[in-house]
Amino acid sequence: MQEERRLAVLRAIVQDYVATHEPVGSKTLVERHNLGVSPATIRNDMAALEEEGYIAQPHTSAGRVPTDLGYRLFVDRLSEVKPLSSPERRAIQRFLDEAVDLDDVMARTVRLLAQITQQTALVQYPSLTRSTIRHIELVPVSSTRVMMVIITDTGRVEQRTVECAQPVEEGTVGDLRSRLGVALSGKTFAEVPEALTDIEDPFAAEDRPLVRVVVSHLLEALTERADERIMMSGTAHLARYGQAFPLAIQPVLEALEEQVVLMRLLGEATTQPGVMVRIGRENPVEGLEATSVITARYAHGEQAVASLGVVGPTHMDYPGTMASVHAVARYVSRILDEQQGSR
Repeated sequence: MQEERRLAVLRAIVQDYVATHEPVGSKTLVERHNLGVSPATIRNDMAALEEEGYIAQPHTSAGRVPTDLGYRLFVDRLSEVKPLSSPERRAIQRFLDEAVDLDDVMARTVRLLAQITQQTALVQYPSLTRSTIRHIELVPVSSTRVMMVIITDTGRVEQRTVECAQPVEEGTVGDLRSRLGVALSGKTFAEVPEALTDIEDPFAAEDRPLVRVVVSHLLEALTERADERIMMSGTAHLARYGQAFPLAIQPVLEALEEQVVLMRLLGEATTQPGVMVRIGRENPVEGLEATSVITARYAHGEQAVASLGVVGPTHMDYPGTMASVHAVARYVSRILDEQQGSR
């Protein structure tokens, strides 16, 4: 009973501090929340919470503010992610349904997430390493140059220009295109090298140099890490929370400029179900110790392909932000499935 009452006091402190950004005193809790106990009991509970490290007093004679540990307990004790309202769900669905291709889906997603959470939003493109090949196209663009286009099941499109040492024959290009399609359609990227082992055997000796250079470029495209692309929106929102960052906002902005940092933030979420919340120093990235990062993965079919999320101050609206991240991830998953089904 005592533990539940103290959790209710902590919940009230978190909610008030998120709403006002001002330390919360016992008098405020009595006036704003029907906690069902006397002011003296609330003060005793606040003292116990402070001793346990869940709240802190930033200044003498001031109220209390939640610590990272307090936010963590608050998030862990959320019974469930609160659902979005019907108008909110319809607005998200309508906005994302208007996307015309994968690039548009990603751009709309990151803008939408930043807008509805009022935080900095991050969206990772579907990873090529978690995709399968749907189609490969080879198009001669000059006498010694071929354009190679790789299309994945998630809608990613990668293209390369292949320079050949000798003139290319359209018939040979067409034959190679057909054989690559048969050999690679539906294959994961990890399966491609084995599938290409004997690809040049049916070709005449004079055509094999073209086959080898195309295969070389294809394997190079599938093994490069440049496919891990991330879009970001809403960094201006961080300026509204300048006082929330003890060491100023600059380290946060510098950390978010690093692609490797963003990949670390989103990478783990792709392997974890549900919504992941990292609070304060739980973040493994230097410069983000005063932020919270909320992420969720999205999928194509049953396969998780990438993740999205938001970065903001630790005093964010956790239930609302978690619900928004979760909902947007589900809609992106649904759109990927529908786009694939319509092809």
